[in-house]
Amino acid sequence: MSASSSNGLLLTSMSGRHDNMEAGGSSKLPEDVQHPSDHHEQLEHDPDDPFDLDNTKNASADSLRRWRQASLVLNASRRFRYTLDLNKEEHYENRRRMIRAHAQVIRAALLFKLAGEQQTGFGSASSTPAISPGNFDIDLEKLVSMTRNQNMSSLQQHGGVKGVAEKLKTNMEQGIQEDEKEVTDRKNAFGSNTYPKKKGKSFYMFLWEAWQDLTLIILIIAAVTSLALGIKTEGLKEGWLDGGSIAFAVFLVIIVTAVSDYRQSLQFQNLNDEKRNIQLEVMRGGRTVKISIYDVVVGDVIPLRIGDQVPADGVLISGHSLAIDESSMTGESKIVNKDQKSPFLMSGCKVADGVGSMLVTGVGINTEWGLLMASISEDTGEETPLQVRLNGLATFIGIVGLTVAVVVLVALLVRYFTGTTQDSNGATQFVKGKTSISDIVDDCVKIFTIAVTIVVVAVPEGLPLAVTLTLAYSMRKMMADKALVRRLSACETMGSATTICSDKTGTLTLNQMTVVETYAGGSKMDVADNPSGLHPKLVALISEGVAQNTTGNVFHPKDGGEVEISGSPTEKAILSWAYKLGMKFDTIRSESAIIHAFPFNSEKKRGGVAVLRGDSEVFIHWKGAAEIVLACCTQYMDSNGTLQPIDDQKEFFRLAIDAMAKNSLRCVAIACRTQELSQVPKEQEDLDKWSLPEDELTLLAIVGIKDPCRPGVREAVRICTSAGVKVRMVTGDNLQTAKAIALECGILSSDTEAVEPTIIEGKVFRELSEKEREQVAKKITVMGRSSPNDKLLLVQALRKNGDVVAVTGDGTNDAPALHEADIGLSMGISGTEVAKESSDIIILDDNFASVVKVVRWGRSVYANIQKFIQFQLTVNVAALVINVVAAMSSGDVPLKAVQLLWVNLIMDTLGALALATEPPTDHLMHRTPVGRREPLITNIMWRNLLVQSFYQVAVLLVLNFAGLSILGLSQDSNHAHAVEVKNTMIFNAFVMCQIFNEFNARKPDEMNVFSGVSKNPLFIAIVGVTFVLQILIVTFLGEFAHTVALSWQLWLASIAIGLVSWPLAVVGKLIPVPKTPMSVYFKKPFRKFKASRNA
Repeated sequence: MSASSSNGLLLTSMSGRHDNMEAGGSSKLPEDVQHPSDHHEQLEHDPDDPFDLDNTKNASADSLRRWRQASLVLNASRRFRYTLDLNKEEHYENRRRMIRAHAQVIRAALLFKLAGEQQTGFGSASSTPAISPGNFDIDLEKLVSMTRNQNMSSLQQHGGVKGVAEKLKTNMEQGIQEDEKEVTDRKNAFGSNTYPKKKGKSFYMFLWEAWQDLTLIILIIAAVTSLALGIKTEGLKEGWLDGGSIAFAVFLVIIVTAVSDYRQSLQFQNLNDEKRNIQLEVMRGGRTVKISIYDVVVGDVIPLRIGDQVPADGVLISGHSLAIDESSMTGESKIVNKDQKSPFLMSGCKVADGVGSMLVTGVGINTEWGLLMASISEDTGEETPLQVRLNGLATFIGIVGLTVAVVVLVALLVRYFTGTTQDSNGATQFVKGKTSISDIVDDCVKIFTIAVTIVVVAVPEGLPLAVTLTLAYSMRKMMADKALVRRLSACETMGSATTICSDKTGTLTLNQMTVVETYAGGSKMDVADNPSGLHPKLVALISEGVAQNTTGNVFHPKDGGEVEISGSPTEKAILSWAYKLGMKFDTIRSESAIIHAFPFNSEKKRGGVAVLRGDSEVFIHWKGAAEIVLACCTQYMDSNGTLQPIDDQKEFFRLAIDAMAKNSLRCVAIACRTQELSQVPKEQEDLDKWSLPEDELTLLAIVGIKDPCRPGVREAVRICTSAGVKVRMVTGDNLQTAKAIALECGILSSDTEAVEPTIIEGKVFRELSEKEREQVAKKITVMGRSSPNDKLLLVQALRKNGDVVAVTGDGTNDAPALHEADIGLSMGISGTEVAKESSDIIILDDNFASVVKVVRWGRSVYANIQKFIQFQLTVNVAALVINVVAAMSSGDVPLKAVQLLWVNLIMDTLGALALATEPPTDHLMHRTPVGRREPLITNIMWRNLLVQSFYQVAVLLVLNFAGLSILGLSQDSNHAHAVEVKNTMIFNAFVMCQIFNEFNARKPDEMNVFSGVSKNPLFIAIVGVTFVLQILIVTFLGEFAHTVALSWQLWLASIAIGLVSWPLAVVGKLIPVPKTPMSVYFKKPFRKFKASRNA
């Protein structure tokens, strides 16, 4: 029992942030944030506690299995519905192997099934199989067979890639026509890029799972027994009431539970559909267009870049250093190089390196990936740290509740069989030798039913599920705030984030880049894109370097409309600048050919191409970080087109780069060199391994690109800082550019702050020892010229220092840092598929302000759960104490089984719905982050809980023992009726206390519990519905609910008793609470006992 109790109730924070929660303390940031453990003894991680999991991200299967086995669970199928399937990986691997071995048979079976569904009208249009070959010269089966078997001889028979493209009526450079009819014809002939999804659980399955609760099954059995005995002894008219009312109440609980669970599952389903809908670029009609992965068709030409997911099966048209990670399909983690000897590409794989373009030959269930996706169900399961801790808390409370239920059961049975229990008329219920067996069984069933109902109320089965409810609500709302949650745990972990390591480009800036300064011909140009002062030879070299050394594209519409430039923001800016200088993009690409390419690399900060002009001339073009490219240059071309030594001018160019960087411009240099054709490898295999020469370069131009700061970023950074979250900028840009942007965004407050190690270069940081990095990491605010590995080292150092780290990333090489961080945030617009898959949350608009909104939601999740815990425990304590005291003293309980089931419904399902869906408030951002080991029940919650519980218990016990005289019922000639009125009054007053206390639970640490209540219509609706249903139950369901109609005076008295909880809450909040969490006092004896045993 100590294992479970040491979690939920008895967990403390390692970070010392105990009094700064929605349910825990001052909104002012305390001084002890930087110096935890000054005011109390800290508790370390307890390896013996199965529920003590800091982070479920990358947690071992053993630790996840341990907490499941340690939980006290009444309904396993419901409790563990949204937890990780520990056998999922094994199942996935088995399915993958089976599909690889028997793809043809599985596909045939699936096509047969789909055809059958189509005939009966059940098939969805999106997953219908291809039905006609259309106007194409190659049929579906030959294409599928060739690609799946990676059959080179079959490819050659069709005339290679070019022959297949001709048979598919595809232009390999311009793609298919951008025409709706063309796309539809291809879908009809070759199928669509979708697969039949496994159907989600029906509502009836949720009903079945809700019914699996052990206590509800026992209650149904008790109800049936009571029903049979009642009908036997009292006849059908009166005898069905006791058993029937319990049975109906149980069914009501099951239906409400199932409806709530079903609605949650639909929300998760919608979010999963959103996650799967990848947006990608294809060539159609010579232009680059962005489409959904579901709209890819056979014959499409798709450009591939590092980090992309291969969206369909296909063959390589052309590529440079193209390497594919096929582990998702083959199970082997090695990277496979793709070229004309090995041109087949499999759907679902990732581009690990290089660039290229592919021709799509198979989509949907005609690919192994499609078959795999169709055969496995989407696993939405994943436990979160809070969920694990709440299971620990639920287990502890459940054990207490079971103990109380057993005590009540024993007490009632002892009192009954000793003849001290009286019925409502004052007659002794059991007289030895006189009471019939039938009456004894009936009375014992009623006693047993009360005990079981106490277990129903006491075991908070809905507590861990409240996390899922609030997460589902938060995830849906976060979509509107431009954040797509991929991992549930990230949503709540974000509330604990102590630092955010943010990229600069596109996150803190707008990613709308334009060239505003140019140095070419040895001097600064008056107008950045005016070629009048430059020699035609220089302009020609710049144009060739920009047109060939790019992954972007320039499209001239046939109707003579405005030119369309596509590519990354940096590529678009440089292409646009070169176009204004007079670059003829298509002409240059047709007059020269790329023979080898070194794609832009975030480690080297540059990219290059080798271009063959005619048959003899080879030019190597480089483009990249200005100071790095400049260091490789030995000459520059002046304004007359003459080559000049760079030595005398190098300092001038360095100062120019510095000046532009200080104006927050991104500096890019363009350079080239010639290469003897004889020194270029002839064989393709040697050419693929050839390293492009990067010395003795000729500098052609340096451009300064302006990327304005995002509006609202400065305010977002200020909010983070005031919330105790340190914002760090980690960028690949020049340190001066990074510093200028950091000052503009408010990450750096002044120039005087901008000294090492507050601002540091990536290479300086990586050269430090591990210990030194941990020391320096605390002080870093800006890191410039950083590689993805530097970002990873920074994340590791910060985590070792105890920080909860959120990190943003968009590139493939950012994947390790995104995976290592507590919360990985990828960019929805500029992020690669590899980065997105490694991340926990996708920021859909790439905006830092959206990251801050995620922090708010993260804190809101934790705060809402604490509100629900406070509300539920108040009900638990009051209901249990009242029934125990009454059972011990009088042998009867004032709150009957049906009434307790109604209270359980208010508490578990309706209470969770009302409190778990509270929207976040600004108040949350005036506090420090939630500590990893923050106690779930803070001192402030203990105070609120005990104040309300004592009040409710006191009032209701007074009514129980002195109610007849207080309510003026002692003179009533009908004693049984008087007792029923008193018990109804207790039940009514108890429910009124819960309704009014629900408002108190909204604001555990604020005086005004009504602020923002109008912004949560669901809360108002649930309180209103609860109140109306209570009136109906008391007034019209008397025999059914063991109540009698109350006079308006007693209704006013009940409301008044509930209303007192409001001023009482205000008075209670004036009581000071100690800073040291109660958990420290609770756990000290356990620790001393453990230490003495180990001594």
